[in-house]
This record gives sequence, C-alpha cells and structure tokens, in this order.
Amino acid sequence: MATDGPVVQVRGEAYREVPPELARFAVTATARDRDREATLTRLAERAAAVRVLLDGSGPTVARRETGDLRVRPETRRSGERVVAWHGSVTTTVTVTDFTALGELMLRLADQDQVEVAGPWWELRPDSPAYREARHAAIGDALLRAREYAEALGARVTALIELADAGPADRPMFARAAFAGGGAGGGAPELELDPQPQTVQAAVQARFTISDPVLD
Repeated sequence: MATDGPVVQVRGEAYREVPPELARFAVTATARDRDREATLTRLAERAAAVRVLLDGSGPTVARRETGDLRVRPETRRSGERVVAWHGSVTTTVTVTDFTALGELMLRLADQDQVEVAGPWWELRPDSPAYREARHAAIGDALLRAREYAEALGARVTALIELADAGPADRPMFARAAFAGGGAGGGAPELELDPQPQTVQAAVQARFTISDPVLD
C-alpha cells in the first residue's frame, strides 16, 4: 500500500486482571460390583442423587452437562474372566453464584461414592473485559506512535493499518481450603478464593506522521 510521508509502526498492548464470572467443577458418581446389573443399578441411583441435589440448588447452577459415561469389566490377569464391573458418570456443573459454590460442592462430595473436582474459574465468552482490553491496546498503540512522532518533532497524521496480535487468554484455577465446623459440631465449610482472570490484548499498527524535524 503506497503512503505519503514517513511511517511509524508500533505494537500496542494491554494487560488486565479481572474477577472471574463463572466457576466450573466436575461431579463423578461411581459404582463397582461383581454383577453388571447391580453395578448399573447403583450407578443410576447415585447419578440420580446427584441430579436431585443439583435440581434443588436453584439459580446457583447456571448449566450442567453429562459428558462422560463409562462401564467397563475388570478381568483377571491370567485371562478374560470378569471378576467385577466398574461404572462411572461425570457431570460438569457451571456456577455463577460463588457464595453458594463451596456449600454445593461439599453437599455433592458427601454423597456415597461421588468425587468432586475443581473448580476452574473462567470469564464468559462475551465478557466486556475482552472488549475493554482490545480498546486499551489500541489506545496504547496510538500513544506510542505519538511519543515516537513527538521525539522527531512530528505528529501522527493518519492510520494506515491495524491488526490484532493478541495472545490467547489462559484460564486460572482455584485455591481451596477446608475449615472444620464450629464448636457446635456444624457442617464443614469450604472456603474458596476465586482467582483473578488474566485478559491480554495486543495490536500491530502503522501510522503516517508529518515530516520530522531532524535539525
């Protein structure tokens, strides 16, 4: 692309730490028995108990997805004789109310043969934080271009090209701590520390500037 006058090329960057908007965790119900039908029955009962708890959580749970169902035989090393059957089903839960998150996870973990893993903190895909970071990166690019131009006794006159050059955002994980119940023997409490999410944006920009003063 032909341009009139000198050109300055800069990189604009923005870095933000913002509170998470979503928390995800996984709930896995398991069963094991020598009889296959008994394994499947127990697995179905335990998965149903998980569903009942999630149904009773109200608006705390924004979304839940069952995505991993496994049933496998356990055989002897010396052959194919089945000695037991193992079953598991995993549900991924998305929560927006962090004040109730710890209590919900503990209630689920208190169920028979249920494992809870997580949480993983995230931003919504359409979070305003991404837009704000991109705007800040453009502002940083323009500021740098003006500083270079001023150092040459010139000024920025026009934008030639603007391209996104931002890195991918990385999800952050949780720090979780168990605390015993009060003196009255109450239920245990789970204290969670939501970790800030890193949002980064970067752009490459080219500007024309007025004739520099090089004297």
